[in-house]
Amino acid sequence: MMRMWEEFKNFAMKGSALDLAIGVIIGAAFTPIVSTLVAGILMPVIGYVTTGIDFSTLVVHPIAAVEIKYGLFLNAVVQFFLTAIALFFLIKGINIVRRPAPAAEPAPTKSEIYLKEIRDALVKGKGATA
Repeated sequence: MMRMWEEFKNFAMKGSALDLAIGVIIGAAFTPIVSTLVAGILMPVIGYVTTGIDFSTLVVHPIAAVEIKYGLFLNAVVQFFLTAIALFFLIKGINIVRRPAPAAEPAPTKSEIYLKEIRDALVKGKGATA
């Protein structure tokens, strides 16, 4: 039993499992924000621009007792794209912050130092004979 607990602990504490858990939690917390943005702000503006159409009430009645509410689907599609765009910019910002600093130029090796001294001596010698 103890070995199984250790295996589970190692699995749960892996970076990818923690990242996934954090992503799910943030996604769940982010959903009401995007839903409110779509339903309360964007869709009314789009409805106003399209001469007062309220997308959430758009329905088709192919059979008298059945309603196909395609307007709710349109709202969900807009919400999905807004969520995807927001997550794209969030991840892009995180990647910018995570980017490692450029490495410092390494110190020259002994061979490079000797080669530079030889080059400088040759340049000096040419200048003295001219």
